[in-house]
Amino acid sequence: MKVVKFGGSSLANGPQVAKAVEIMRADPRRRVMVVSAPGKRFGGDAKVTDLLGELAAAILAGLDTASLLGQILGRYRSIADYFDLAGETIADHFRTHLRTLQESDYPNSEYLLAAFLAQGEWMNAHLIAAVLQHEGLPARWVSPQDLGMVVAGPPRLAQLLPDSYDRLANFSLPADEILVVPGFFAYDAQGHIATFARGGSDITGSILARGLHADLYENFTDVSAIYAADPQIIAHPRAINTLTYREMRELSCAGFSVFNDEAIVPAIQGDVRINVKNTNDPEAPGTLIAPTKEVNHHHLITGIAASNGHIALYIHRYLLNREVRFPLQILQVLAKYHVSYEQMPAGVDDLTIIFSQKQVIPAVQTAMTREIRAAVQPDVLRWIPNLAMVVVVGEGLAHRTDLVAQILTQLATVEIAPVIISQGAARINLTMGVDTTQAAAAIQALYALSAEDYNNAQ
Repeated sequence: MKVVKFGGSSLANGPQVAKAVEIMRADPRRRVMVVSAPGKRFGGDAKVTDLLGELAAAILAGLDTASLLGQILGRYRSIADYFDLAGETIADHFRTHLRTLQESDYPNSEYLLAAFLAQGEWMNAHLIAAVLQHEGLPARWVSPQDLGMVVAGPPRLAQLLPDSYDRLANFSLPADEILVVPGFFAYDAQGHIATFARGGSDITGSILARGLHADLYENFTDVSAIYAADPQIIAHPRAINTLTYREMRELSCAGFSVFNDEAIVPAIQGDVRINVKNTNDPEAPGTLIAPTKEVNHHHLITGIAASNGHIALYIHRYLLNREVRFPLQILQVLAKYHVSYEQMPAGVDDLTIIFSQKQVIPAVQTAMTREIRAAVQPDVLRWIPNLAMVVVVGEGLAHRTDLVAQILTQLATVEIAPVIISQGAARINLTMGVDTTQAAAAIQALYALSAEDYNNAQ
C-alpha cells in the first residue's frame, strides 16, 4: 500500500488536478491521497493558504472580506468547472462553511488564524474526492479526526500525540476506496484545529505512511528529483537518485525546500521509504530516501545547501570552560524569550550561538543582551549578523580524511573564509557560516568540488 501526497503546485488548477487523478488511477496500490491547498498557478500568483491568512487577518481587524473570499472561492470553482462539476454549488457550500468558521468561538486569535489557514486543505480534499468520484474512481473524504490523529502544542506549530499511531494502526483501510485526507492540520483534544509547521502536508503524509504501515510514501511535487544544489544557483545540477534519511534531514534543515525537514521523522520511525516524484513527469524515477544500510553512495558529497537569515551571538570569557553553570545560565535566558538555537560551537574561552534571525527581533536581541551580560558578565559579547549557513552533506564525509581540507581549500580559491565551522561526531555534514553576500559563490565553488568527486566515482 502507498500513501501519496500532492503538493500545492500539483493541485493548483484543473489541468494539474487531472494529472494527479491519472497518477492515482495508474497504480491501485495508491490507497491514501494527502492533498495540499492549491498553490501558485503562475509567477506572481497567490497560494490559497496565503489568501486564507489574509482573510483571517481581515476578519480579526473587522475589515470587509468580500474580495478575498471571492478570490479564494474562485480557485475552487475553476477547478470544479474544469471537470464539469457544479462549481457554483461547491463554492456556495464552501462559503457557508467559512462563514460558520468565522462565527465559531476560539481561545484566542492564533486559534482562529490556524483554523482559517487549514481550510485550503479542508476544501481541497472535499473537492478532490468529488473529482475522483466524477472520474470513475471510488474515493472518500476522510478527516484527520476520523483517522484518530490528535495533536498538542501551539495552534500553528502542532505536534502529533504518540497514541495517535495506535489509533491509526487500528483504522480499517477499505480495500476498494481511495481515502482523500487534507494535509497540514489536525485537531487537539479540545476539538480545536491546529496546523503543523509550514509545509505540513508533508508531515501529514509521513504520519499516515507510518501509522497505516505503508510500503512507500510517494511525495509528488513540481521537480523530477532532489538536486545536489539549488537550481537557481547552479545551472542543471546533478539529480540525487538515492539519499539516506540522515542526509535528507540535514539538507532539509539547511535550506532544501523540496521536503519538509520535520516530515521525515515519522518515516524514519516507521522505516517507510520516501519517493519524491514529479507530478508533471510521473514516470521519472525521482529520488528515493531510504535507511543508510540501503544506500550505497559511490560519491562522497551528496548535496550542498545554504540558508540565509541567521545571526550569531559570540561570547568570550576567560576560564569559561571551568564554570559548569555558564551554559545553563545562557540557556535560561533563551528559554525566557522562547528562542531556540540552531548550533552552539565552543572553544576553551568562548561560545558562539547561532539563531534564525526571525527569532531574534531587535527588541528580543536587546533584552537578551542585557540579561546575558548580567548573568555571566562576559569579557566580550557581540552579535554577528547577516550570516548564511552553508552545509556540505554526505555519508561519505566520514570516509575521506582529506575531504574537509579540500572543502576549505576550495572556498579559499574564491577568497571565502568561514566565520564559523562546525562538524558533529556523526561526520555526515560540515557547516560553515559565511556572510550572506558570499553564499552563492560558496555554493558554486563547492558544487564544482562535488561534481569532480562524482565524476571520479563513476
